Amino acid sequence: MDTLIYGLCAATALVTAWLLLRAYARTGLRLLFWSGLCFSGLTLNNLLLAADKVAFPHVDLSLPRVLTSLASMVVLLWGLIASEET
Repeated sequence: MDTLIYGLCAATALVTAWLLLRAYARTGLRLLFWSGLCFSGLTLNNLLLAADKVAFPHVDLSLPRVLTSLASMVVLLWGLIASEET
């Protein structure tokens, strides 16, 4: 059951990233770009979570998971701060 939930979380983040980046390609709104990059990183984070808990339970991947989620949030925060759109 854990594998299914981790897979669904990763798939949801991937679809969200794809939709945001596709909307950015159509509209050119920079906030969509930063949000898409954030969700791309969160997809990687979810894949690392699945690898950590299911595929490689004996290997500690908590540091890469925390770093990818931190980097994703920093990207989104940077986009919110640097965005000149209102």
